[in-house]
Amino acid sequence: MAAVAEAAPPRQAAADRTAATGWRRPRLTSPWRHAWFLEGFTWLYLVWSIVPVAVAVLFSFNKGKSQQTWQGFSTHWWSSNPNDSVLQNPELHHAVIQSLVLAGLTTLITVPLGVAFAIGIDRWRTRTAGGLNMVMIFSFVVPELLLAVALFFVVTQLLHFIALGTTAEVAGLVVWNLSWPAIVVRARLITIGKTYEEAAADLGCSKLQAMRRVLMPLLLPAVFASAVLVFAGVIDDFVIVEQLSSTANTQPMSVEIYSNVHGGLAGPELNALATIMLGISLVVAILGFVVYRFMTRGERGTKGTAEALTTIAGWS
Repeated sequence: MAAVAEAAPPRQAAADRTAATGWRRPRLTSPWRHAWFLEGFTWLYLVWSIVPVAVAVLFSFNKGKSQQTWQGFSTHWWSSNPNDSVLQNPELHHAVIQSLVLAGLTTLITVPLGVAFAIGIDRWRTRTAGGLNMVMIFSFVVPELLLAVALFFVVTQLLHFIALGTTAEVAGLVVWNLSWPAIVVRARLITIGKTYEEAAADLGCSKLQAMRRVLMPLLLPAVFASAVLVFAGVIDDFVIVEQLSSTANTQPMSVEIYSNVHGGLAGPELNALATIMLGISLVVAILGFVVYRFMTRGERGTKGTAEALTTIAGWS
């Protein structure tokens, strides 16, 4: 019996001593061990982030021009006021249209280029292919202000055929947002692998047919997701469009809001304009999320995400 007790593992021996003496080692407690701390911090962050935005949206429906005192509910600054409302003021109305034009053109140009870029890197097997992975995350590394100033000098000093305004803004936004479709589509390519294309080749498809009939349908969720990211990102972009805009006719909503607030012309009509910008971004993001979930139904829990991320980062 003594030999069995001596052969007992240390953890079992400690449990036997605890049962015999009734003494237990006190457990060290920490606020990080409790879920309520992290939950409370999360709610604090949400309140800190959402409440100011909600107040700004609320004052776009203020009856008076004050942005500090609530004077009653009204749509005066949306459509009723013939001079200052968003839908009646030509300057504010044009800013909304300009933002949508920039977002649409940038998305139409950036997504096909990003898809082609991702497929090309995925098929490229040279020593330089790994370095091009860094090119895909270019916009995540270079500060936007630095890129915007550089593009301004390129347009004004070198590429004289690109005039400041809508053309220059679209070109700059394409350069800044090209990483989104390239990264998203590349991750999708790594996740699905080459099994489907190889099966299509075994059935007699050429490389072009396999890409058109097999690869592109599988890439549609990633293409759609990247289009949503680009469109939503362009809607509220400020730095690049502010540097490359020419006149008031080429200023989108973000630049219009900043110019008026910086000039001391802030008012509820700008709150209404900001609410429109926020609403467009939210609608696009929610719609994109719903459609993406529908397009990728049946793929929940599939493996490959970690492999895709490490490959994109150049770790494998």
